[in-house]
Amino acid sequence: MFVPRPDIRPATVEVFVEGRPVLVPEGASAAAAVLLAGLPAIRETPVKGAPRLPYCMMGICFDCLAEIDGVANRQACMVTVAPGMRIAAQRGARRARPDAAPEIAA
Repeated sequence: MFVPRPDIRPATVEVFVEGRPVLVPEGASAAAAVLLAGLPAIRETPVKGAPRLPYCMMGICFDCLAEIDGVANRQACMVTVAPGMRIAAQRGARRARPDAAPEIAA
C-alpha cells in the first residue's frame, strides 16, 4: 500500500552566511540558510540588543532582518537564495537612507 519515497536530493546552492559557506537547497530562502548555518542570532534589536533568529518565515514578524549582498534591512525569509549570496548579521538600528550623511547637532 505504501511505497517509500525515493531518496532524491534537491540541487543545492552555495551561499555565505557570516562569511561561512553553506549549502542550501535551490529555491530556499535566505532565512533558511541562516538556520542551516546554525547561528545563535542574525540580528539584534535596535533598543536592547536582544538576539533574534527567523521566526515566522512568511514576512510578518521582521525577526529575520539581515544584510543581504550589502543591502541592510532585508527580510531574509522573503529573499530566495542565489549562488554566491552573502548574508550578514544586522546589528542595532539602521538609517533609513544609508547614503545620507548623518545629521550633526550644532
